[in-house]
Amino acid sequence: MKVNRIRQNVFPMLAAFIWGTAFVAQSVGADYVEPFTFNAARSAVAFLFLLALCGVFRAVRRRDPKAETAPGSRKELVIGGVCCGLALTVASNLQQKGLETTTSGKAGFITALYIVIVPIAGIFLGKKAPKVIWVSVVLAVAGLYCLCITEDFTITGGDFYILLCAFCFTAHILVIDHFTQRVDGVAMSCIQFLTAAVLSAAGMLLTESPSLEALRICAGPILYVGIFSSGVAYTLQILAQKDSNPTVVSLLLSLESVFATLSGAVILGDTMSGKEYFGCVLMLAAVVLAQLPEPRRRQTEGAEQK
Repeated sequence: MKVNRIRQNVFPMLAAFIWGTAFVAQSVGADYVEPFTFNAARSAVAFLFLLALCGVFRAVRRRDPKAETAPGSRKELVIGGVCCGLALTVASNLQQKGLETTTSGKAGFITALYIVIVPIAGIFLGKKAPKVIWVSVVLAVAGLYCLCITEDFTITGGDFYILLCAFCFTAHILVIDHFTQRVDGVAMSCIQFLTAAVLSAAGMLLTESPSLEALRICAGPILYVGIFSSGVAYTLQILAQKDSNPTVVSLLLSLESVFATLSGAVILGDTMSGKEYFGCVLMLAAVVLAQLPEPRRRQTEGAEQK
């Protein structure tokens, strides 16, 4: 039980930290290469990294007879990986396109709007969310407001692309929630990045003019985003969502917006106002509240019903 608790809480927070710092790398990459080119490269790096990781896990299973066998059929694994890859391709390319004209910190917080969209979408899919989760969502939205909305706020083209990507990441989270109970998480993540690499490469060849020199210049950001943001963090997300409430996991993942702003301040020298710092506090409060155990009375009632 304790291991599951760590997986469901620590993994998404680690993923959020990696994604938050990756916004800086993505912003730098957007100065040199176009969206499809960047995402084709990062997805290819992630696929190769995860393919090697799958090989290591397979070797461990062969040597240790007590090791868990990968769940699910090969058909379900492929379908799940391709579906996740489709959602991820659309979301990541919209995000990268938006980063061409908006800041990394702002992009992080607009992307985090999926914390509101996930529970709303979950209602239509028959999933219930405890009342405390909705209070957390309200706090998180207030935090997003403090961080994103200024007196002269307008929706730019970049902001609109990022807003659309938030809806696509919602779909990605819900697709993962559907398949992660049935198949091996690392293997599914490997297939999703193979799918994303192929689709992004097709978009690159059809609409962009990739340059090897530009790719060489931003090799650092591509490797960081490919290995850590894509290979490690998205796999942590899939493993975290196993046997978890997707709304709670999405709240933890939304901490990427806080880390994006903080890393932008540390690495790029961006500064935040008092209102923006207050927004960070509200976001943290939302996450902590979502992780508090249910009231003992409710737990007792549930036990009696069993």
